[in-house]
Amino acid sequence: MTLIPELTILQPADKEQIDLPRTSEEELAVGKKRLYIESYGCQMNFADSEIVAAVMRNAGFATTSSAEDADLIFLNTCAIRDNAEQKVRHRLKHLTGLKRQKPELLVGMLGCMAERLKTKLLEEEKVVDIVAGPDAYRDIPKLVEEAESGQKAVNVFLSREETYADISPIRLNSNGVTAFVSIMRGCDNMCSFCVVPFTRGRERSRDPFSIVREAQDLFDRGYREVTLLGQNVDSYKWQGAEGFGQRAEDDAVFMPSAQTSLPTTTFANLLEMVARIHPDLRVRFSTSHPKDITDDVLHTMARYDNICKYIHLPAQSGNSRVLKLMNRTYDRPWYIGKIDRIREILGDDCGISTDMISGFCTETEEEHQESLSLMNYVRYDYAYMFAYSERPGTLAAKKYADDIPEDIKKRRLNEIIAKQLEHSAERNQRHIGQVQRVLIEGFSKRSDDFLCGRNDQNKMVVFPRGNYQKGQYVNVLVTECTSATLRGEVVNT
Repeated sequence: MTLIPELTILQPADKEQIDLPRTSEEELAVGKKRLYIESYGCQMNFADSEIVAAVMRNAGFATTSSAEDADLIFLNTCAIRDNAEQKVRHRLKHLTGLKRQKPELLVGMLGCMAERLKTKLLEEEKVVDIVAGPDAYRDIPKLVEEAESGQKAVNVFLSREETYADISPIRLNSNGVTAFVSIMRGCDNMCSFCVVPFTRGRERSRDPFSIVREAQDLFDRGYREVTLLGQNVDSYKWQGAEGFGQRAEDDAVFMPSAQTSLPTTTFANLLEMVARIHPDLRVRFSTSHPKDITDDVLHTMARYDNICKYIHLPAQSGNSRVLKLMNRTYDRPWYIGKIDRIREILGDDCGISTDMISGFCTETEEEHQESLSLMNYVRYDYAYMFAYSERPGTLAAKKYADDIPEDIKKRRLNEIIAKQLEHSAERNQRHIGQVQRVLIEGFSKRSDDFLCGRNDQNKMVVFPRGNYQKGQYVNVLVTECTSATLRGEVVNT
């Protein structure tokens, strides 16, 4: 599972950046109550916060960028690692002081941590007034009313139908160029280390036409890149595809080119539908599961220039025995076979990233070395790398002892990080002397004299500002690189 929207190597500075929450923006409004949202964890959480903001706008709230100015504070939480939950608990201590100064302030917990702990949160964290799981966001205005009356309010019901397809998200922290579009919710993959199936429920795919409409609206408003989000996008499937045979002629552009009627919309079909909105709308997606990604998806990517040639394909381990303990449902040869197909169909320049866990239960030194050897085989562009963190309620916590000492986990993790830094630098050096098409996202973090944006492989490219503007595509000749960034000059081609 991907943990942040911007895929980067987890160096110490990067880890600090990941753990920083995203916050709501200041909205100009008079006479409205103020909502402040802090979002932690994965890009699904960031997308969910945009849904919550839309729901609460309809309930008469406007967003603020300051917790001190808020009437209502939501922490949208992550439960993937213990460290993520501890940061939220630390944040609640600060909010306790804020609430002493402002007793009428309401504090709510949303997301995966709320779903995992449920009413226990109210017992453990007295500052919390509202607890809402990922499928309860429509109910939040009613929960706020209950809390305003002095009652604690909880809804952690997990739905088999909820996709929020009819809610237009309010784009928070938006650069006006790139946006997330959720295509499905939940996860049916019971990976033994992962709490997500218990906090986000079963897989539900969203109506493809609502996805296309949202992406079209974003393009019409000036956005030039969408990332299609799901815990496992390759298992996207919309059945009972009402409307496929009855769409108006002006909607025909959204139909998969090979057919005019489909009983089922697959992820490959959906990718094509979104790609055909406009050649200038870039399409990305995250996350793929090695057991589900198909040649149809890869061939669709190859067919459309505006589908980015980049795939996040989490391995988690390079050893087949450990993968079986993780319940990943594939082994090392299967994974390597998927990598080989990506290279065959999309070429060696296609960006590939991964997740890698060090020190999973019973992992031996030889098995750790197999993870390093897999990295040598694939030579990933990016990686998310973590020491194993046992999560209560998961299959691994119930079945296996967390028996690898912390110092060994950390040493193995450092070896994985060192290996990835080497490979990232090597993969970036491939681009030196190449011209990359870059979508400008804004100013460089270090200087307003430079702009930055991403290339097809999701790599950040920095170049002199000139007269170029955010949202433009430019061709950049890459002249130098680090393990995380490409640098160059705009050229006319």
